[in-house]
Amino acid sequence: MKHVFLMIPLLFLSSLAMAEGQRGCHEQVPCHVDDRSYHVKEPDGWDGKSPLPVLLHFHGWQRQGTLIVQHQRISGATRRRGVLLVAPNGARRTWDFWQSGSRDVDFARAVLEDVKKRYPVIEDQVYVSGYSWGSNMAWRFVCEDGADVAALLAISGTLDQNEDCDTAPREVRQVYGLNDGVLSFPYGPGGDTTYPVQLWRDALGCGEGDVTGPWNAVDFLTLERTVWDNCETGRVSLDIHPGGHFIPHGWIARQLDEILDLPVRYP
Repeated sequence: MKHVFLMIPLLFLSSLAMAEGQRGCHEQVPCHVDDRSYHVKEPDGWDGKSPLPVLLHFHGWQRQGTLIVQHQRISGATRRRGVLLVAPNGARRTWDFWQSGSRDVDFARAVLEDVKKRYPVIEDQVYVSGYSWGSNMAWRFVCEDGADVAALLAISGTLDQNEDCDTAPREVRQVYGLNDGVLSFPYGPGGDTTYPVQLWRDALGCGEGDVTGPWNAVDFLTLERTVWDNCETGRVSLDIHPGGHFIPHGWIARQLDEILDLPVRYP
């Protein structure tokens, strides 16, 4: 009988090792796709089998996925909302987003396909995000291979609004600081502050926007939102704030709460 009791914890540890072995990577341990890699962060309390929404997030310049999976404003939001966070590593810590035909688009697609082999992904709940140059890369990805992307969550970065995109996500959510000193706020003609999402408004056939008023997750930063929910297809929203080049507290968390129809909360 003593031997039976000794075997129980061993079997439990063995099952955990088997599950980890099937995925082979998590958090600081990268998953490999050919000669490239990415990182994942599972949501809190995940049972190891229930299907998961996915947030694919592109890091900023000279960063890596190791930062993203421990970033409070990114992984802090996903892990509390049942979302699997996927953070690709850019070659030489940057992204190739300047022109169409980027090899990083192919890499990001390969990452998503590899994630689906390791995790039970909800196919129609794949979201793409990015910050700074990572936001530019997120735009590039959904511009060229975003037909199955449920939403783009872009922070402090865009593409040229005259870009010719082959695809578009079903929904676009953008945030930008009016005093961004790194990637300057892309004002439109006559100082138009809605210009950062002009490309997607045109692509989705949107009419006039509706200014829904201020909101904030923390007392020291107020955002003003404009929403285009009268589009022929999809939806677009733009949050602007008086600050600079950063990920606003609670921004990703709020977007996920709204998209996933969860109570809005922070963190």
